[in-house]
This record gives sequence, structure tokens and C-alpha cells, in this order.
Amino acid sequence: MKLKSLEIGRLSTKNNVFVAPLAGFSDYAFRYICSSLGAGLCFTEMISAKGLHFSPVQTSLLTKTSGVESIKCAQIFGCDSFFMREACESKYLEDFDIIDVNMGCPVPKVYNNGEGSALLNNLPLAEKIVEECAKSGKIITVKTRLGVKRGESVVDELAKRVEGAGAQMLTVHARYREDFYSGTPDFAAVKNLKKLIRIPVIFNGGIFTKEDAENAMEKSGADGVMLARGALEKPWLISELTGGVLPDKKQLIRTHISLLREFMPNEAAAKYFRKQAALYLKNARNAKSLKVRAFAAKTCEELIDVFEQAEIK
Repeated sequence: MKLKSLEIGRLSTKNNVFVAPLAGFSDYAFRYICSSLGAGLCFTEMISAKGLHFSPVQTSLLTKTSGVESIKCAQIFGCDSFFMREACESKYLEDFDIIDVNMGCPVPKVYNNGEGSALLNNLPLAEKIVEECAKSGKIITVKTRLGVKRGESVVDELAKRVEGAGAQMLTVHARYREDFYSGTPDFAAVKNLKKLIRIPVIFNGGIFTKEDAENAMEKSGADGVMLARGALEKPWLISELTGGVLPDKKQLIRTHISLLREFMPNEAAAKYFRKQAALYLKNARNAKSLKVRAFAAKTCEELIDVFEQAEIK
């Protein structure tokens, strides 16, 4: 794919290969790995604006960052413009350069609370949230979907509203809320949207290989791509897209585990890493038996031993 720097507000990215906010995965360690592999931007998993107000201590793992992330990006979610702006101005997010507003999460507990993709049912509120967040002085971006129900796209109107309210970039997961993560993304919808607004448009959805990324860029006309599950399974996909040196996969996994140990006890880190281990092992030879061993591991050393014996593809 064609690499280029993007202007997002007053910032310039090193390239246009970004990594999505991924609930339960986009912690400090994962973002460190992705940034070191060359990702232009990496976002925290979504942080509840109200949660940040009422239980800020619980967000400490989510908001930890490092100098490897040259541009630091957090994602917040909520449906109350007061709490959303407060989150942008919070001391817990003061180290972050970009605050992304989640308007795409499809999970019921978020949607049924009027948050995430539910904001696509209330475009005036979505616009107000971005307008209030922009008053914080942070660079505000938005991640969204095409709409709630297939055939009822609202993304064009949303895009014009949020751009007018101060958003500096729009990432579109080119599916509907009811699709969740299945089905072929709608490249044409993003291509049409790109003609309507001036801010960068990033394509998200169904990118697992270099060919997927090139296809998405060609068919959507987007300014860049955002990797999600593809990066969870193979973070080295970032290097493949950016032309960087491919990492030693086992060393990368050891580094990932080591980073978790910086802020977790050994057994807690091993338990926490299990879900990521399953993704790293997804395409390995004898994946099933290796996953059984990984989920039985009680220490990081036991986990590392599993990967030492695995053939990671």
C-alpha cells in the first residue's frame, strides 16, 4: 500500500498504518509492541468517560504510555457531553495528544446505554459531544460505523456534522452495527464519504493481510488503514505494511510478556496474557494442544516455554 504522512490537526503521523482501540487488548504492552513495529498511531482501548470521573484508579492500566508512542492516542466513550469533555481535560489523559470519540462499538451493554454506535441514532448529540470535546484543546478524532441497520447509512451526515464540530480525522469501520464483525466491508460507502469531507478518512474492517490493506486502500480511496483483529493475531503485519524489518516472532512475544510484568505480578500477567496467547497461536502447527497448554500456564515462564516449542506463522 502507498505509505504517507497524514496531517491530523497540528500533528503529522509517520505513516498511515494505524492500530485500532481494542477492548481488552490495547494496553500499554500491546501498544508498545505495535508502535515499535512502526505503526503510525496506536489507540488505547475505549475508556468510559463516566468511569474516569467516578473510578479513575481503575483506568491506570489503560492510560499507561511510553515514549515509544511518539503521538499518544486515547479513545473515550459515553453519551453525556459534559463527562466526555471532562474526560478530555482530565489529568489522567493529559499525556495524550489525540482523543478519539467512540461512535462505533456494537456490544449490547454499550449500545443499550446510548453509547458507542447508539450515537448513530442521535446525530445532533454526536455532533454536540465532538463540539464539547474540541473545546478541551485536544485534537479530537472519531471512530464510527456506517449506521445501525444495513441499508440505513447515516455516516455521510455524521461525517459532515463532526467535521464541522471540530473533528480532525474520521475512522470508518465499513460495516453496520448489526453486522458486528462479519460480512464484507462496504468499500464504496467509504469512497463516497471521502468526497464529502476534507479531514483524513481511515478505513477499518477486514484487514488481515497486506493484500487486504492494498485492496481496501484501492477500493475505498481512504487516506490510511486501521488494523484491528489482524494486528492482534499478527502484529508483524504492521512491519509488512510499512516495509519495516520483520521481527523475530518468539522474541516479540517474550517482549510482550516482559512488558506486562512491569506492572503486573507474575501469575496475574500470565492469566491476563492467555487471551492474547490464543491469538498468537491461532495459525500455529498443533494450535489446539498449544492453546490448552497456554491456558493452563500459571506463570509467565510456563507461557514462554509454550511459545518456545511453537511454530508461529
